[in-house]
Amino acid sequence: MKHLYAPGTIGWSFEVFPPKSAEAVEAMYGTVGELARHRPVFISVTYGAGGSTRDQSLEIARQIRQRHGLAVTAHFTCVGSTRDEVRDWLGQAERLGVENIMALRGDPPQGETRFVPVAGGFRFASELVAFIRQEFPRFGIGVAGYPEVHQEAVSPESDLENLKRKVELGGDVVYTQLFYDNDDFLRFRDRCQRIGIGAPIVPGLLPVLSLKQIQRITSLCKAKLPERLVGRLERHADDPAGQMAVGIDHCAEQCQGLLAAGVPGIHFYVLNRADAVRQILARLD
Repeated sequence: MKHLYAPGTIGWSFEVFPPKSAEAVEAMYGTVGELARHRPVFISVTYGAGGSTRDQSLEIARQIRQRHGLAVTAHFTCVGSTRDEVRDWLGQAERLGVENIMALRGDPPQGETRFVPVAGGFRFASELVAFIRQEFPRFGIGVAGYPEVHQEAVSPESDLENLKRKVELGGDVVYTQLFYDNDDFLRFRDRCQRIGIGAPIVPGLLPVLSLKQIQRITSLCKAKLPERLVGRLERHADDPAGQMAVGIDHCAEQCQGLLAAGVPGIHFYVLNRADAVRQILARLD
């Protein structure tokens, strides 16, 4: 996976999720077709909470490879799976031609505050990374990093040590949680370098489409919204198009600053829509 970020190049990647209806699935493939014009290094496919769309996600990944000839990254979490079930799913992914796995612990089931593994399952993402690297060495492995610290971390230091462990056990590239202040990312990158994390660190960005939507999303992952950005969005409280334009402006500014700071690529959380990212990339051209 590291080879996707060769010196002198910028690796774009885009993340989609499995929709609930057949019509929405086809619309998502149309979105992927539009994004394919930007020659991404891969498309990543998530799945629903608790693994609810895990098999559908693999089929979507297969279709993306077949329809668009793009490399794919399939998400996999520790939630609800024994080691044997993980092995079976990874074997299926390998047979379908999936190139990379985004190895995540996953969130506790709804209504629970602590993550408890099933009997015979993994407790930490680092254990999942080590398992994939040992049993399926062909896969590239992406791992998650948190510029504003994981909400369950005991301390920023322990959060970073956990990330270092994931990289040392086989993680190829670090992809970050969304953030809206580049200084948070740059401080995070500096801290990673100081403790010896040598993997490429790719910022993850979610363009704001509306204030209400992004307030809900950031409340779940505990990312902060800069007051300046919130103020600009509030000035367009009754204007959805105006809010989206503010979000596009902010994300484009973030991209410009991150590229100037030498990031190896940018991973966009596109929410199955191409319009905002298309405008952002056009500005970067």
